[in-house]
Amino acid sequence: MTFMQSLRTAWERNDSLVCVGLDPEPSKFPAHVRDTPDAIFAFSRAIVDATADLVCAFKPQIAHFAAHGAEASLERLIAHIHGEHPGVPVILDAKRGDIGSTAQHYATEAFDRYGADAVTVNPYLGRDSVQPFLDRADKGVILLCRTSNPGSRDLQELVVSDRDDGDRKLYQHVAEIVARDWNTNGNCALVVGATWPEELADVRRRAGDLPLLVPGIGAQGGDVEAVVKNGRTADGTGLMISSSRAILYASNGEDYADAARNAASALREEVNRCRRPLGA
Repeated sequence: MTFMQSLRTAWERNDSLVCVGLDPEPSKFPAHVRDTPDAIFAFSRAIVDATADLVCAFKPQIAHFAAHGAEASLERLIAHIHGEHPGVPVILDAKRGDIGSTAQHYATEAFDRYGADAVTVNPYLGRDSVQPFLDRADKGVILLCRTSNPGSRDLQELVVSDRDDGDRKLYQHVAEIVARDWNTNGNCALVVGATWPEELADVRRRAGDLPLLVPGIGAQGGDVEAVVKNGRTADGTGLMISSSRAILYASNGEDYADAARNAASALREEVNRCRRPLGA
């Protein structure tokens, strides 16, 4: 099953547009987990097992593992998700971007070493830098478009001119070129931050029904109702609404996995209320 097929199936089966970001920070772990062997894997696995039936995807952030020398734990975690929760796709949040053989190696790392179903990539080096990812038709390629950080304005809002299409902002050009020219295998999606609801609506218009990965809910202050209103597709899907810290660290006690489940369930319910108004 391709990434896009798995995503659509998970949207329907779990009735969820929620993506749980797996960003382990050992300093925030409950005390009874923090000092145990392989704490990063144990903590992350518990979160996964507690929330797998509530989500449309998991999104481990590679830096949170690599900074602690826990790449092997990341491999085991993704294998655990595939083995114990088949059908829930895994997005490796790596934001890769390079050229030539290096780009090919990054694709191999994400898809063959780690076994991810999709990966986030940076398109700002041009198409050749992401082509090795695009060529993997069964895998998802999630390209940065309008990111949630304040500094994204520095570059992503720059106006670019095109003889045929006129002036538009750089992130708008990214949305259009990915949807129109790069998505030949039907495996592309875009990253658009929840902190930019008007831009989210603009990207949706330009990108058609491409799935949108939307970080920035929870700790970063993104508004769920605005995200759903501006980002959903006509069938009420089209979104992977990502929350990390608000779910992972809902409790620092022994009930952390149950608290994470409750937080993920509450977010799913909130999203579903927004995409299914009363009486619909």
